[in-house]
Amino acid sequence: MKLLNVLLILPILLLGTIQEAISSEIVTVERTYIKEYDTNGRLKAEGWKSMDIKTGYWTFYHQNGEVSFQGHFSNNKKHGYWYCYNKEGQLLKEGHFENGSAEKWWIFYDIAGRNKSKFQFKDNQKNGFALRYKNKRIVKAEEYKNGKKINEWTSITAFRLDNPNVSF
Repeated sequence: MKLLNVLLILPILLLGTIQEAISSEIVTVERTYIKEYDTNGRLKAEGWKSMDIKTGYWTFYHQNGEVSFQGHFSNNKKHGYWYCYNKEGQLLKEGHFENGSAEKWWIFYDIAGRNKSKFQFKDNQKNGFALRYKNKRIVKAEEYKNGKKINEWTSITAFRLDNPNVSF
């Protein structure tokens, strides 16, 4: 019976020792919440810094106090999903950054016309397809390579015939 108790307790003791060894290797990096002001004392930006490097969620402001940009930083570079607003606080565009470069799908809003466009980005420029919407319906598809439009379709049927393997 004592042997059984020792065998049951031994793994628990070893686990505690392993956890102590692992926890002693953890390095704590301190983050500080920063507010940056312009020369007139207006809030320009606020977010997290670690060792003077932007990290985590940040918000930037227009001079009138409205939000201009919001998103995440990783190692001082925009990374993750970002939002961009005009001086009246209306959403202009939103999309993905990877290591400071615009990537994947981005949505652009036409505030006056209530239209929107979706573009694929790669290497910080339009690369791939774009979809143009009017009244929530696709009215045009385009194709871009290295930022230049190389093709356009005003009929979704024609687009699908030319691109049978593409799905959105």
